[in-house]
Amino acid sequence: MLTIDPKEIQIPKLFGHLTGAVGPRPIAFASTISKNGAVNLAPFSFFNVFSANPPILVFSPARSGRDNTTKNTLDNVLELPECTINIVNYAMVQQMSLASTAYAKGINEFTKSGLTELSSETIQPPRVQESPVQFECKVIEVKALGNQGGAGNLVICEILKIHIDPKVLDKNDMIDPVKIDQVARLGANWYSRAKEGLFEVPKPVAKMGIGVDAIPEEIRLSSILTGNDLGILGNVEQIPNDEEVALFASQQLDLRSYLDNSNTEMIHKMAQKYLADKNVNNAWKVLLAKR
Repeated sequence: MLTIDPKEIQIPKLFGHLTGAVGPRPIAFASTISKNGAVNLAPFSFFNVFSANPPILVFSPARSGRDNTTKNTLDNVLELPECTINIVNYAMVQQMSLASTAYAKGINEFTKSGLTELSSETIQPPRVQESPVQFECKVIEVKALGNQGGAGNLVICEILKIHIDPKVLDKNDMIDPVKIDQVARLGANWYSRAKEGLFEVPKPVAKMGIGVDAIPEEIRLSSILTGNDLGILGNVEQIPNDEEVALFASQQLDLRSYLDNSNTEMIHKMAQKYLADKNVNNAWKVLLAKR
């Protein structure tokens, strides 16, 4: 056995061991508002339900292990002790990941991720419309676990209202684990999908994705591309230039045919195939190609 004293190991490596060993972990997709009214949306996998009476959820936005800064979510709940916690399913996992990008304070991650704000009934922070289960919560306590990089902050939330998409319910009006299709966090880039197993989503930590809001409208409103497809497209730092696109298009006979016939559906399906093969650059070239 490898035996480790937590005090004798660097925090990033310790974090890797902890998140690799303790999992899969559910994801709290938390929406909060600052005292100035700025909306923030961020995912946290240090999260679970801890009581039914009263109904209590707890999640933990940790201090940065790199520079000891605090998350906007933590700052917000200290200013306005309310939040929504939205459950993440597979259909929105790429957009959720994009929302974890370290955008500047005041940037609305709903806008960057392409997710939809839905007004809450009892609190100010909005819900995520695409989420299959949404909790409106008041924050009853924030407990700091330390003041150094990597230290957690327990945000203890009492559920005021629950919203459940009827599509995820079984015949007894209980949540069906297959229909809800939840995802959970493991170590590194790994996630698990409740009904299918493991998959990877690259972490948007070392780069700043352009965001779904920067995708041209004719692509963003596609009837073919899914929310996950848009999340992947929005997680690039820059898109191919005109010369790269033109060269690529000149070598793709199928694409030229689709362009000549204005067959947008097949163009988007072709891009979607590249996305499925994890070739995001070529997907962008397909979508940006012109006649």
